[in-house]
Amino acid sequence: MSVNMKTHFITLALCLTVSAAWAQEKTLIPVAEDLEHMQTGKFKPTWESLAQYETPEWFRDAKFGIWAHWGPQCVEGSGDWMARGMYEEGSGAWKFHREHYGHQSEVGFKDILPLFRAERWQPDSLVQYYKQVGARYFFALGNHHDNFDLWDSPYQPWNSKQIGPKRDILAGWAEAARRAGLPLGISFHADHAWRFYEPSQMSDSEGDKKGVPYDGRMTREDGKGKWWEGLDPQDLYAQNHPLSQGNIHNQWEWGNGCVLPTQEYITNFYNRTIQCINRYRPDVVYYDATVLPFEQISDCGRRLVAHQYNQSIAWNKGQNRAVVLGKILNEEQRRAITWDVERGAPNAIIPEPWQTCTCLGGWHWNDGISRGNHYKQAPQVVRLLIDVVSKNGNLLLSVPLRADGTFDEHEHKILEGIRAWMTQNGEAIYATRPWHHFGEGPVADSDIKMNAQGFNEGSYAKMDAREVRFTQTARYLYAIPLGWPEDGRVVVKSLRKGNPDHQKKIKNVELLGYGRLKAKQTDEGLVVTLPAEPVNAIAPVLRIRK
Repeated sequence: MSVNMKTHFITLALCLTVSAAWAQEKTLIPVAEDLEHMQTGKFKPTWESLAQYETPEWFRDAKFGIWAHWGPQCVEGSGDWMARGMYEEGSGAWKFHREHYGHQSEVGFKDILPLFRAERWQPDSLVQYYKQVGARYFFALGNHHDNFDLWDSPYQPWNSKQIGPKRDILAGWAEAARRAGLPLGISFHADHAWRFYEPSQMSDSEGDKKGVPYDGRMTREDGKGKWWEGLDPQDLYAQNHPLSQGNIHNQWEWGNGCVLPTQEYITNFYNRTIQCINRYRPDVVYYDATVLPFEQISDCGRRLVAHQYNQSIAWNKGQNRAVVLGKILNEEQRRAITWDVERGAPNAIIPEPWQTCTCLGGWHWNDGISRGNHYKQAPQVVRLLIDVVSKNGNLLLSVPLRADGTFDEHEHKILEGIRAWMTQNGEAIYATRPWHHFGEGPVADSDIKMNAQGFNEGSYAKMDAREVRFTQTARYLYAIPLGWPEDGRVVVKSLRKGNPDHQKKIKNVELLGYGRLKAKQTDEGLVVTLPAEPVNAIAPVLRIRK
């Protein structure tokens, strides 16, 4: 039997047992802890033990974070997943790379890395500005599916200290966040490089170089006399394995024809992540995985969570300030880690605190989006934030940066719009909690489904003044129409006379940024007359004493 056939049958056997192993928390591919070790303590790497977790109040109060989803995939400006797309024959990223940089057999993603220089990057001024905009925590990219570590990583020689900027990017972000007094988040995505880079094993199907392999299978020996001499491309691409069969988007759980990673590969991700957590002490960690990294085939992810929780207790005098974000969680898992919804939201109040992550444009810098100003504008971002907070969630907003470390003039205008609204109305967002109902209106009353890890924010794009969302503190109830009604009249149906949720007669309604308004409770609702001129460019906030 050939090596490839043996690999096929082994993979098939493992895939058939993945579901049962997940349900029983058995481990198909355990991590090896020869180099990095899980911190022991209160939390063990089981769902039962991790369910002791309680979300820290600082995260519940923060509500709004900004993310620098930024790395070498921003160099070419062709958008997200560029390091994969450049190998997908016929794609826009494939064509752009070939026209501007060369054939993928000669110039691959590894050769783009030195062009990521971050020459205009000023982390302190960026993080301070994000705080002024209204962010109460800051997120940096640790690594993406491209497998390039944005710190001085002892377990990944392809890193930003050795190549490209020749700087420890995470150290710069971490120091800036601490100086600004913002909790630090780090996102890790490199667990899927194994499958992400598979097109780099391919070749052109036609043309002068038909059949000439791209650089995905190159090894250390191929680097003699080249700029990367002494480095092994397999430490970056991890493609010394057969190709998976099927669609990558159906294989995020390591099934459906995906060739399973080796223990060496999983352990390398584990070592890198443990070392990074220990060095930079993030308050929040985001894993771009179904549940956790390798959850369906390994104990790696649960060990990382237990490590972070136990370390946080040791670092914070017995208190666990840590938050771990994962996607597509069941009810048990939502008690153990914090649910992240990508580009979307549930249309209901969720009992456990959760987060949605979205982006002004694409996740990685896209020149086309920038030139056309095809970003979410400030009103859409603020309405998403209000809607999410009313449902017990936080909003993490990515602001795309060019490879040089700057954002464009369109983004600056958007951020200024967010800042203006948050400066005036932040008290209705920060440190609030959901009311009895999250809201009312056509969108609130709709049955909005989620697609996989989210991807339904288009259903919320048309929210307007007909929608009202609620937040509250111990002292006030806030009713927030998601726009300024043309007739200057707001009717809050949930606060009608005799409603069961706010039985105290409403005598005083204030508009933040203005003052007291004329208001009356009727059988139709609380009827409020707004001033003739709006006091902000996005949405009024009504404050009602409880």
